[in-house]
Amino acid sequence: MTTVKNAWMSAMFMAGLMSAGAVMAHGNVTPTAVNTGNLEKLGEEWRTENPYRNSKDHDEAVTIGASAYNQNCAACHGLEAKSGGIAPDLRMLDEGVSGDEWFVERVRHGSVRDGRVYMPKMADYLSQEALWAVRTYLDSVHVSE
Repeated sequence: MTTVKNAWMSAMFMAGLMSAGAVMAHGNVTPTAVNTGNLEKLGEEWRTENPYRNSKDHDEAVTIGASAYNQNCAACHGLEAKSGGIAPDLRMLDEGVSGDEWFVERVRHGSVRDGRVYMPKMADYLSQEALWAVRTYLDSVHVSE
């Protein structure tokens, strides 16, 4: 009986540790720098539309954006932009200018509700080039609902 009780207590302890790790995973996150390679430099003023969508840099932006997304966004939004339910599934982000508008709003201003940060201001950490590359990657994996 003691062996069963000890095994059960051990299992509960491990489950608690794993849960604590999952909760802490959404705390302070240090973004990973992104090498934007030879992408066109965009300057300080934020663009309102994705400058890489129909440019000569499109393919490079998708590659850079995939890497940047997996390093900086996947922890919350899911690998390959497939959400596990913690944050929005970014594959379903509106295409074109309407999706660009929402994207810029979120990456520049983040999302805070009731004093809790749900989405950090990523533009404080990553360049406009890196973030538009992420948007270009998200366009490449877009799915309709």
